[in-house]
Amino acid sequence: MAGSESMVTLQERLVNLINQLSMPVLETSLVISRWTNRLLQQLQQHTTELPENLAKPWPLSVEPVVSDKTFDLDKALSLVDRDRVDILDTLIRVTLEEEEMILSDALGVMRSWEHLIRGQLSQASGPGQLFSPTEIPDDF
Repeated sequence: MAGSESMVTLQERLVNLINQLSMPVLETSLVISRWTNRLLQQLQQHTTELPENLAKPWPLSVEPVVSDKTFDLDKALSLVDRDRVDILDTLIRVTLEEEEMILSDALGVMRSWEHLIRGQLSQASGPGQLFSPTEIPDDF
């Protein structure tokens, strides 16, 4: 399948599953971060010259919320639904294999998700917001 078609397939599957499972921002971020790092490492094994938009996270377009609240991150992570995380992780892995995606295309899709998720995480002022459903814009 052509690169752009594979990217669209991955994007559609991610949107559908995340919406279907009402995945919390924290859980989505864990999986997207894992895949972003994995794909970046694989690409770096093949080249030392990656485009800036693949090599680094995209800059946020919103100012992070500053909060004086503190919370136990380990406790928040202990509340993560491992089954949902595994389902999303499996969906990404299977789609990449099935579509035989080019690493740079897959990383590009992951970077767009990373940007979306980082923006939502930056607006969380407490642990409850980490478990709010991932908000996916209509034009995403």
